Amino acid sequence: MLAKDVMTTPVLTVGPEATVMEVARLLLERHISAVPVVDAENRLLGVVSEGDLMRRTESGTERHTSWWLNLISDPQDDARDYLKSHGLHAGEVMTRHVVSVSEEVALQEIAELLEKHRIKRVPVLRDGKVVGIVSRANLLQALVAQPKAAPVTADDRALRQDVLHALSSTGARTTYVNVIVAEGIVHLWGMAHTDEERGALRVAAESVPGVKSVEEKVNVLPRGAERAW
Repeated sequence: MLAKDVMTTPVLTVGPEATVMEVARLLLERHISAVPVVDAENRLLGVVSEGDLMRRTESGTERHTSWWLNLISDPQDDARDYLKSHGLHAGEVMTRHVVSVSEEVALQEIAELLEKHRIKRVPVLRDGKVVGIVSRANLLQALVAQPKAAPVTADDRALRQDVLHALSSTGARTTYVNVIVAEGIVHLWGMAHTDEERGALRVAAESVPGVKSVEEKVNVLPRGAERAW
């Protein structure tokens, strides 16, 4: 399987002018641990993660170093730490050097990247623009959907696009929903906001021509987690 076979799409992003408070609320409300920062053309600029917001002056968690360490520290590192703790916008606190992949990268290579860099996800780029995210969870979903490591066919890839289109036409919120297709079987993963939306997603997938069956693994978000998105 390749990145394009399992990636979550579309991707929630923010612009560099988004405030730190807006990003923090977004991470909490959407139950995600990071968000890509993109320009007006959707080109990747960086990523803001929970880790980037851990050391903040507002919460009293900014990093303090002793005077003697300041004498030997790198001014560039000091400036970077200051931006992390005092910057007001996503473009100021984001991590700029982001590990990313193309749609054609094999999952084995992605797994190695996640392990090597000790990260949880990688953005998927097409011509520098963000088109998806592959996370550790997506790799596990692929394992369950295709336990025999059989190659994904062109028919499966076309079917996945048809299913994604069908899901988007239901009106149900698909922020937390992902689709993997293997041997004509559609695997629906993620979280729906209501039972009705979960049902609509399943029916839409089942109605797509060429789908052999639908394996639904979609749960409903707890009531307290629902937001007016």
